[in-house]
Amino acid sequence: MNDMALPFFNKKNVPKDETGTIVLPEQLPQHVGFIMDGNGRWATKRGMPRKFGHREGAKNFKDLSLYCRDIGLRNASFYVFSTENWKRPQDEVNAIMDLFWDYLCEADQYLERRVRMIFVGDRSRLQDRLQKRMEELEHDSRDFEKMNLILAINYGGRDEIKHAAQEIAKEVQAGKLAPEAITEQTISEHLYTAGLPDVDLLIRPSGELRLSNYLIWQCAYAEYYFTNVLWPDFNRNELNKALADYAQRGRRFGGI
Repeated sequence: MNDMALPFFNKKNVPKDETGTIVLPEQLPQHVGFIMDGNGRWATKRGMPRKFGHREGAKNFKDLSLYCRDIGLRNASFYVFSTENWKRPQDEVNAIMDLFWDYLCEADQYLERRVRMIFVGDRSRLQDRLQKRMEELEHDSRDFEKMNLILAINYGGRDEIKHAAQEIAKEVQAGKLAPEAITEQTISEHLYTAGLPDVDLLIRPSGELRLSNYLIWQCAYAEYYFTNVLWPDFNRNELNKALADYAQRGRRFGGI
């Protein structure tokens, strides 16, 4: 399958400079979501264990997340580990968690750049050292304003909505909230992403054409961008291409 076969890929020409580099549009989306897919396949194609692909994918994540900050994106969210990923071989799960720990230990570079770090998902299954470090980073960066970096770890969209429904039900049971007073805003305020804007652009490399349970409430009106490029190869220019493609789309939100 090639990009021409991807139904949500905008085939309009995107602007380039004299070197052939994609030119960033003036108007950027408020919130870009990334499904970092294709690490395992990247490694398998090279005859290496899947965990090597995750290592290369982690390197690419570090570069792209900082690039998002430098070009002025206000919110960037990344799908690090899903509630379903526990089904993978234990060796692969361990490798991903070790990479996540290494990342957390090196995350001061984000604080130096005034990036606010936010972690979404169910932390209860994570190692204590991970939970503690995540809390420290959120606390230390809570007042930073350059960019919100949202990392989804042990996250599932349906699990998030279930959790929100449970919290709302507790308020109803306690007499703090009437059932008829529940609105879409009420639900949004009980999600892990409360206070953050919904996703404007959802990017998924690797050729897969699905959300995979990622920010399913927040992506209700998102523009989707799919490409066959595997995540370790989804570089800055590929992101520029996605942003330029987004800028050409007409967003009507049900209107004319």
